[in-house]
Amino acid sequence: MIFTSGDGPIFWAANIAMLLLLLAMLLGFVRLVRGPSLGDRVVALDMITMLTVAFVGVFTVASGQKAYLDVGIGLALVAFLATVAFAWYAEKRVEAKREDADRPARDSEKST
Repeated sequence: MIFTSGDGPIFWAANIAMLLLLLAMLLGFVRLVRGPSLGDRVVALDMITMLTVAFVGVFTVASGQKAYLDVGIGLALVAFLATVAFAWYAEKRVEAKREDADRPARDSEKST
């Protein structure tokens, strides 16, 4: 059990939620390592950060310390920015591959 003191419904709900979140994070790490593509890894990393935000939220409720909520909000904002940055990177990567694929066709047109 994560929290060892308490016997009310919040105690049990927080412990069950945290264990399920940790299990989901473990499965996310498996997907992060196994891939198979870069997109799968980024989605897994995004899922892990959102699960961490949820974990911080459950911990905030269980502990009664409101200061932890700020940590969760900050982590969510950073995760959002990282996702946007990856989307921009992936778009540029696709455009570069498209230009490379078009280049031999254009070169052969010039030689004829």
